[in-house]
Amino acid sequence: MAAVRCWPLWLPALALAWGCAGMVAASFATATPPVLVQACSEFSYRSCEECLKNVSCLWCYTNNTCIDYPVRSILPSSSLCSLSNARWGVCWINFEALIIAIAVIAGLILVSIAVCCCYCCYCRKRSKSRRDDEEEQLARKREERRLQSLQRRHERKQKHDEIRKKYGLLQDSDNPYSRFENE
Repeated sequence: MAAVRCWPLWLPALALAWGCAGMVAASFATATPPVLVQACSEFSYRSCEECLKNVSCLWCYTNNTCIDYPVRSILPSSSLCSLSNARWGVCWINFEALIIAIAVIAGLILVSIAVCCCYCCYCRKRSKSRRDDEEEQLARKREERRLQSLQRRHERKQKHDEIRKKYGLLQDSDNPYSRFENE
């Protein structure tokens, strides 16, 4: 039994984007000298490629006509040509698929920007809370060291007082400025 190979759903969109990018790169690579602009109707009943050399033209496969792209409306009306039969830019993809592909790519870009923004905000919040935790921890450690230092200072003072008491050097707390008497 032969294994059925399932292609990912995003593969056709990727191929379409790759083809459009290659077409755009090829159009930039082949610079032609400026030619007088001809009316789109002159390319009717010829070929799609000849018609679409002029970017202001739209090719309709239903009646093999080359018409001016309706600039005032974003999408050509169905009275001019149905979207599934209209070609603009390239002949190998219809206008309907071109619109869907552009919408999908724009949607993916918007979603990725939104995800990046949310991720950055989340990371900033985490790093801020992490910084606050670190500051609290440093303050706690600083306070612990200060208390330990005070405790050691008190212990040293007690030891020194014991040594002074043992050798009779401990002064009265009533009169700390009394004169030291030599016996």
